Amino acid sequence: MRTPRTGRRPWTDLRFFIGLLLIVLSVAGVWLVVGAARQTSPVLQAARTIVPGEPLTSADVRVVEVMLGTAGTGYLTPARLQPGLIATRTIAEGELVPSSAAADADQGRTTSVVVRSTVPVPASVETGTVVEVWAADPRDDGKGFAEPRVLLSDAVVASVGRDDGPLSANATTLELVVSRSAVGEVLTALSGGASLSVVPVGARS
Repeated sequence: MRTPRTGRRPWTDLRFFIGLLLIVLSVAGVWLVVGAARQTSPVLQAARTIVPGEPLTSADVRVVEVMLGTAGTGYLTPARLQPGLIATRTIAEGELVPSSAAADADQGRTTSVVVRSTVPVPASVETGTVVEVWAADPRDDGKGFAEPRVLLSDAVVASVGRDDGPLSANATTLELVVSRSAVGEVLTALSGGASLSVVPVGARS
């Protein structure tokens, strides 16, 4: 008589151990992916609206922990907030500060000028609003002003000062961030007695 062949125990089979190892590696891989996705990184968030040309300091931003993954390299971190950085575009309050929106001060191409609008400025115009500046030059005969023209097409409001007193005629003074190349035109208009009107982009004077 032939003795019945004893069944092979599964834990003595090499394929069993290979399969078990693959399961362990698969579970570990899933946990690593989930853990990496949950990791946060410290980045800077604008504590207020910052306009082009303004210095970026610790008083203007706050540190927040966010899950950005590989996109995290595109945002400014606390370690990269060095003295001398300025904003190169408007950064809205609450916005994460992109690295591309910061540059050294010596690379800045903007400056600020103060103008007084001869027409009422809408209440919606505030820090960070993009506006047009229209200029009407005085006529040679001293009677009124010529047809208005666009002096600046994309100035950014740095601050707004509204005088609502009874004798103010709702006059509004605005500090505007403009390209350095446009400063000469603005100063020429101001010194020539031009009537300036500030309107939000999309509106028309």
